[in-house]
Amino acid sequence: MVTPGQLSPATRTDLSPAEGDADDITIGALGDLAAEPGWRRPALLDADLLVLVSGGHGSAELDFRALPCRPGTLLRARPGQVLRCLGAQLDATVVRWGAGTLRGLDVDPDAVPTYRQLAGEDEDAVIGEVTQLAVDADRHRGVPAARALLRHQLAVLLLRLRLLGGAEERPAPRPESETFRRLCREVERGYQHTRRVEDYAAQLGCSVRTLTRACLAVTGRSAKQVIDERVALQASRLLAATDEPIARIGRRLGFPEPTNFGRFFTREVGVSPGAFRAVREQPLPVRMVRPRPPADAPVPNGRA
Repeated sequence: MVTPGQLSPATRTDLSPAEGDADDITIGALGDLAAEPGWRRPALLDADLLVLVSGGHGSAELDFRALPCRPGTLLRARPGQVLRCLGAQLDATVVRWGAGTLRGLDVDPDAVPTYRQLAGEDEDAVIGEVTQLAVDADRHRGVPAARALLRHQLAVLLLRLRLLGGAEERPAPRPESETFRRLCREVERGYQHTRRVEDYAAQLGCSVRTLTRACLAVTGRSAKQVIDERVALQASRLLAATDEPIARIGRRLGFPEPTNFGRFFTREVGVSPGAFRAVREQPLPVRMVRPRPPADAPVPNGRA
């Protein structure tokens, strides 16, 4: 029996993506995610994750945002983000799932807050569901008939976390928010090829002024700033989590000339690509976590 407020340490399965297919649900320990021993640098994630801290105190760096961690801390991470966890004996259970796992189920994993500190009955309920999911994933490993059970258990867990965020009490989305959401989707598909607001306006069938007005209403930043910030974020991820040459990263993001990429990155981030990579092993200072933006104020991938 698992004591309320605790996770069973014997119900963890391997997180390796080599096992199973992209739709599998796997349960593992926090250390399985580390790109290098001791989390010397962030890990570039290739799947959706829920991280539930069960022991120790420390911090997590999710897309270069430092978040305090202690028992009951919940992190929601997405493919393409970078994650690093630091802290003496920081322990957590990690739920990992693939892109097609929740297909056909009425659940939106992106509605789950990026960061939440659970407590009381909410914490006990989430721990119970994560533990049961882990037990069943281990007990029925490799059994095709168990996939439906695990999928629905994960959906229930995500729905509970969605409700814990108080989403049902939020006001209806503003018209600008839908325009902004559409822009974010197009930026995710096209930021490696174009940073021109005009191109996105043409794809969405609206004017540059409409996109700019929507971005200002939702984020306080112009459409051009939103697009450039997304490109800078991807550059930062690749610089911090990989050893790929800087010039090649620039070419991947639409900068044929390394000098142009260097100027762009320095303008957006405040330091050169080389300087940013050089200090990637230094922990970020942990700051107070600001409240999560309303559900009608989405931001491009990783900037929630």
